[in-house]
Amino acid sequence: MKGSIRQVNLQWLILALATLSALVMLGNAVWAGYQVQRQQLLDKSLEANRVYARSLAQSTQHFVLNAQQQLAVGAERLSRNLAQPAAHDDEVERIKLQTDAFNSVISVNAQGVVVGASPALPELQGKALTSAANRQALQQRLPMVSDPFIAHTGNLVVTLSHPMFDAQGEYAGYITASIHLRDPNVLHSLLGTHPYDDGSYLYVVSRNGTVLYHPEPDRIGQPATRNAAVDALSAGRAGAVHSRNRHGVHMLAGFAPVPAAGWGIVAQRPADAAVAPIGSLLGTVLRNAAPLGLLTLLLIWLCSRRIASPLQELAQHAQDRDVGSAITQVKAVNSWYYEAAELKQAVLVSFRNLSERIGLLDQATLTDPLTQLLNRRGLERALSALNASGMPFGVITLDVDHFKDVNDRHGHDTGDQVLATIAQCMRANARPQDVLCRLGGEEFLALLPEVGAETALQVAERLRGAIEAHTFPTVGHVTISAGVSHYPETQADADLVIRQADKALYRAKHAGRNRAVLYRRRSHRRDPSP
Repeated sequence: MKGSIRQVNLQWLILALATLSALVMLGNAVWAGYQVQRQQLLDKSLEANRVYARSLAQSTQHFVLNAQQQLAVGAERLSRNLAQPAAHDDEVERIKLQTDAFNSVISVNAQGVVVGASPALPELQGKALTSAANRQALQQRLPMVSDPFIAHTGNLVVTLSHPMFDAQGEYAGYITASIHLRDPNVLHSLLGTHPYDDGSYLYVVSRNGTVLYHPEPDRIGQPATRNAAVDALSAGRAGAVHSRNRHGVHMLAGFAPVPAAGWGIVAQRPADAAVAPIGSLLGTVLRNAAPLGLLTLLLIWLCSRRIASPLQELAQHAQDRDVGSAITQVKAVNSWYYEAAELKQAVLVSFRNLSERIGLLDQATLTDPLTQLLNRRGLERALSALNASGMPFGVITLDVDHFKDVNDRHGHDTGDQVLATIAQCMRANARPQDVLCRLGGEEFLALLPEVGAETALQVAERLRGAIEAHTFPTVGHVTISAGVSHYPETQADADLVIRQADKALYRAKHAGRNRAVLYRRRSHRRDPSP
């Protein structure tokens, strides 16, 4: 009886051990699967952040090099007019208007004294700068990017600078452009935000470890948390590491240096967010462990659906005929894994290339092929935009004097060369916002936004003098006549202001050519009664 009991108990024990063994094996399989999936998600997130940081670093590197080139061009232009303060103001204003990347642009002479500034800084004009960045620029006399410092305005800034040399090669100072770190700036445009909305974020550090960009504004200007990513950037390395932020959160960080500026970019994501999908996957496995076949099918279905979802969305949006709408929709696709993200980027690049080609075709319909100036259709579009804005503008119409004689004596090819050269002279004497057109034959027109009538007359006279002084191959010298009008000073109807310029041009021709005439009403030309 006792032997029977022991035998029965042993059987239950064997059954229990077998059951326990099966449970342990199942548990080990589930645990091993969990660990493998977790590691894969961590590795994939690290790689994605590494690639993302590298891409942002390349964009930032391109910006810094392009900005230095702009300053180099400005320094070269000023080398010919160093003794003219107005030239300094004009050049820094041109650089400031050419790009919205800088908060201010300043020219400084070899003694560190401010000569020109945009926007105007009366409190600094004619005074010596005392910042460490100024001293470094004067000492090194090389293109450079400064460490962050507090400017005279109280702003935390970094500056890009380029030396100036006079015609004899002597050092004459430098041009510097500033970026205000605590205000919305070019780094916000270049870097944007991290694509994941799960605690992920980007930040930028300088060569001395100061935070230049961070989603938490109070971190800007503070020393960066010393972690594996920042330490690697200090050595000029790129890659991806596990690190911890100042709150002690385990982060998956991709990082890359910006050699031209000495900066480093870090893109990081919380490890918990990267492995969050494991929770629901493990729960599904545990709830469906018994029907293994169904579980396998379910997992395959879940995984394939998750993988195919962004691909299906990309394929659907790629068929949208509205390119602008398609780009917006493709950007919204959650490309959560690397391959989908790369395909998404390729689709966006294709759409952008298509948009650029469409833009080029549109530009071709608005441009005169000989002079590359706007044609009448382009003029109508520009005039419509100015009319809608209500902005004041000057109008200059000009005509080449005795152009028929040029064609008759030298041929139409030479005449075309004269017209193309006049277009170049117009571009050389115009601002970026001015609208330059060829109306046909030897007739040209310029729209000058936000200038007064007298200023427009001065521009016309300067252009007339430049063309008269220019030596044209084969032809020698030619002259132009110009008519000037202004909205609203000479005409309150923007649609009629060009007609007034034509009348002024006729008066210039009638008065002997080679002159610029401003349209004035008869009442304006009469002396006022006593």
